[in-house]
Amino acid sequence: MHKVFQVVQHLRPGGLENMVLDIQQFSLFNDNTWVISLEGDKESALRHWPKLKAVEDRLIFLNKQEGLSLGLLIKLKQFFEREQPDVVHTHHVGPLLYAGFAARLAGVKAIIHTEHDAWHLAARKRRMLQKLALKLARPIVVADGSAVAQSLQLNLGLEQVKTIHNGIDTNRFCPGSKAEARQKLSLPQNVRLVGCSGRMEAVKNHEMLIGAIGYLDEDIHLVLAGDGSCMPQLQYRTLVEGLGHRVHFLGHTDDMPVFYQALDLFCLPSLFEGFPLAPLEAQACNIPAIVTDVGCCKDTLCPISGRLLENHHAKDAANAIADMLNSRLEANPRQFITRHFDVRTMAKAYDDLCHLELHGQAALVEDSK
Repeated sequence: MHKVFQVVQHLRPGGLENMVLDIQQFSLFNDNTWVISLEGDKESALRHWPKLKAVEDRLIFLNKQEGLSLGLLIKLKQFFEREQPDVVHTHHVGPLLYAGFAARLAGVKAIIHTEHDAWHLAARKRRMLQKLALKLARPIVVADGSAVAQSLQLNLGLEQVKTIHNGIDTNRFCPGSKAEARQKLSLPQNVRLVGCSGRMEAVKNHEMLIGAIGYLDEDIHLVLAGDGSCMPQLQYRTLVEGLGHRVHFLGHTDDMPVFYQALDLFCLPSLFEGFPLAPLEAQACNIPAIVTDVGCCKDTLCPISGRLLENHHAKDAANAIADMLNSRLEANPRQFITRHFDVRTMAKAYDDLCHLELHGQAALVEDSK
């Protein structure tokens, strides 16, 4: 069985981090897969994200401090030489620079790097850093969506980028009782409920969504799941605009299937994204979705039931929301998600890539028989 180390910058609630945990859970090598977090410590991570407790024996925290650290590179090289992993799989540029290069120096045979978004490559400094990291680590490069792959090829001159779409656990994210879900979350029953989940940071653009609610009928409410630095100012805005009774802040929510089951419509208003998981999760619960046309968001939409926002204007978003809520659902978005974005398909694609790198095409074909 292959020994695999996935490496992330930090382990805090987020789409990338959830995806890494899903790969660990659903991989054929799951009992032999560890996750290394460059930043933070285990005690704090477990306290802020209880989900981690299920796999805490396979989590490693290096408590990296701000700034460049030669000592961390040396520590990782020595760690990989001692542990002798078959595969090191990095996510984003920081882990690629440290763990990817350390794995190359330690003689690890298979080094895989997944890029989850590409909007940061618009900055010349970030492009130069990414090029350096790729040159030092020489990994197999994977993009989580076609737009990310195209950006990597265009901005970094990469010729070979493999695309493996993110996936979710469609057994966990499934339809449920709307009334029961609202009761569990203490949400009003006799309203039409638009929901959004994600970190409350400026890039997620919750402010635009709150502005859109102000244009809509009184029986349309907004519920936000997630926490972050922007929450106080968003709460203040709802009060100033007289929307306090129509905008519901849940904070960090562990039972996300129940959150989606409570909705009539899901909306992701982000300014930048890679390949987001939230629209997949909502649609797997058979909730139609609206997303902004950034990153790979449009790839996540059911082509019949979904809708793409081509700008970030609150009034246009309000019109789209009203149209969706007043329209009869003509398709089953869950079927689209189960067909294309199940986590088991994603995990198998990564397993196959690991196996191919370690044993070649002939062994992969033999194992599939």
